[in-house]
Amino acid sequence: MRDEYKRDCPEYLADYLTYLKVVQDRTDRTEEAYYIDLRTFLRYLKLMHGDVSDGTDWKAIPIADVPFDYVKSFTLSDAHRYLYYLREERGNSTATRARKASALKRFYFYLHVKANRLSEDPLEYLEMPRIKNKEPRFLTLEQSLQMLQSIDSAHRERDYCMICLFLNCGMRLSELVGLDLIDYSRENRTLRLFGKGRKERIVYLNDACIEALESWLEVRSALPVSESAKNAMFLSARNTRITNRRVQQIVDEMLKRAGLSNLGISTHKLRHTAATLMYQHGGVDTLVLRDVLGHKSIATTEIYTHLGNESLKKAAESSPLAKVKKDK
Repeated sequence: MRDEYKRDCPEYLADYLTYLKVVQDRTDRTEEAYYIDLRTFLRYLKLMHGDVSDGTDWKAIPIADVPFDYVKSFTLSDAHRYLYYLREERGNSTATRARKASALKRFYFYLHVKANRLSEDPLEYLEMPRIKNKEPRFLTLEQSLQMLQSIDSAHRERDYCMICLFLNCGMRLSELVGLDLIDYSRENRTLRLFGKGRKERIVYLNDACIEALESWLEVRSALPVSESAKNAMFLSARNTRITNRRVQQIVDEMLKRAGLSNLGISTHKLRHTAATLMYQHGGVDTLVLRDVLGHKSIATTEIYTHLGNESLKKAAESSPLAKVKKDK
């Protein structure tokens, strides 16, 4: 987490963030996400206790001075009012409120059970806002081919390779951005990915991915890479490690070129697309798909851990895009 965040933390929040990082081995990104959600909560407490004058910019409200007594006196009814405030005043969606409620509940569990700073947990029975199930958006096979065939830019090999990996491997945005050169094994035709919580998994690459990677690596080998990005698989135009935001911008640009910009497709939806194509057109078992995508589920993990590497290789080769060649 960046230093400016730490400077704005009261001592009890800083301790919690340290616990997430050191004890639970959460990533910097996860630590930052918890900070942002709990910052909203502490700003709300200052507002409710009259510590904020009328007209104060929400983003300008500091939280380092929020007394622990405000946190200690918070009740379940207060939590319900907080969630109502998030909906009515902050305009937060159901999914956002559910995430913030989850972060708050975990925080209070820590204060009660782990830090022993509360004699009881007032949010033990806090219910999460119910999120309606939505059908995931994804590209059809024809649209996926259309997107791959429409890729054209000043960094075509890089952009084609990234989108090819999204559509064939179903990796997360953070997994792609975090790829290092050492994570690619030519001999084994695999990529090593680090998912949520830095959980490691191996994905097998089909012919389309291998060709796309080799074309990009040939271009990359001639670039003057900065010292900080010498290990990075994908580089920005400045030859530094590419960012999440830039990858999403590239995906948006290529969708627009393909005439698919009106479908609400993001990098995460390309992940849905990969899974859907393997399931609908490749006949890949859903349990194998869970392993390919790196979904975290104890119940299902116990069922499909007996599946061997051959099943994962078959899943990679079953993608209908496996044999697509890059347009020279």
